[in-house]
Amino acid sequence: MDNKKVLIVVPVYNEEDRIEATINGLKKVHLIDEILIIDDGSTDNTVDIVKRLNVNLISLPQNRGKGYAMRKAIKEMEYDYIGFIDGDLGESSFEVKKLIEPVLLNEVDFTIAKFPKPSANTTVKGGFGLVKKLAKWGVYYYTGNKMDTSLSGQRVYKGEIMESIKYIPDGYGIEIAMTIQALKGGYRYKEVPVNMTHRYTDRSIKGFIHRGKQFISILKALTVLFFRR
Repeated sequence: MDNKKVLIVVPVYNEEDRIEATINGLKKVHLIDEILIIDDGSTDNTVDIVKRLNVNLISLPQNRGKGYAMRKAIKEMEYDYIGFIDGDLGESSFEVKKLIEPVLLNEVDFTIAKFPKPSANTTVKGGFGLVKKLAKWGVYYYTGNKMDTSLSGQRVYKGEIMESIKYIPDGYGIEIAMTIQALKGGYRYKEVPVNMTHRYTDRSIKGFIHRGKQFISILKALTVLFFRR
């Protein structure tokens, strides 16, 4: 583990309300060597907030998609281990430590965060699970693995895995595409329980539009992977 660089990448879009807390949580993790925020064309005060927090920042002039932002880090940065987290985790971003440790110890080649199940007492209802079902089916179809966390944006990889991943879509299909390619490459993984919390997508019109975009992006990624076999 000596002299091995751990890079944590946070792709963000309009996260002015949570990005400072997310960064502060990451700063408490001594295993992290570099924190990189990639702002994907935010129109709020996200960039101004990040600039005063003493972390590295790449600011894209326009919104290009989560996958595009992540690909920029994968291709242009130097690292031995690379992790990704969402910008809305707040202080719970500290839990990324649980994802880093098994990879540094060579127990597995990559880890994915497994969030706690929503409380039975919550009054906010999510979607109907179509996006998750599609993702779970896609992973099983291509790899034979039954995975619950293939959509999680919180994950840590050995750097060598990035060299084997050839297809990185621009949009929300990024996680499913990376998961399938890593598994097909024979890399070992672990779904790690974490106590992370993030913004909840409810059953509002905005929520359904968001999930619709996710569904289309994931379906597109699975289709592309089919023809790239």
